[in-house]
Amino acid sequence: MSHIRLGRMQHRIMQILWERGKANAREITEALNKEEVVAHSTVQTLLRKLETKNAIAHELQDRTFVFHPLVEEHKARKSATEEFIDRVFGCSF
Repeated sequence: MSHIRLGRMQHRIMQILWERGKANAREITEALNKEEVVAHSTVQTLLRKLETKNAIAHELQDRTFVFHPLVEEHKARKSATEEFIDRVFGCSF
């Protein structure tokens, strides 16, 4: 897996997809809004960016995009940890 950088909200979206396996944009927005208010349009933008990063993909089901993760959670966690160590301590793996 190549290194994938995830912002805070992108990581939250990925957590939802890892937990559920798949979800549409409205379901993701509703799950995020349980913790903090986020606009549906913002979620849609973040989903497009995650697709560009090849972190997620979608399938069309009944005229609705249903998203699923392409990156495994433990690999994303490892990548984020390595990035943090490199940024803070200046060493890479």
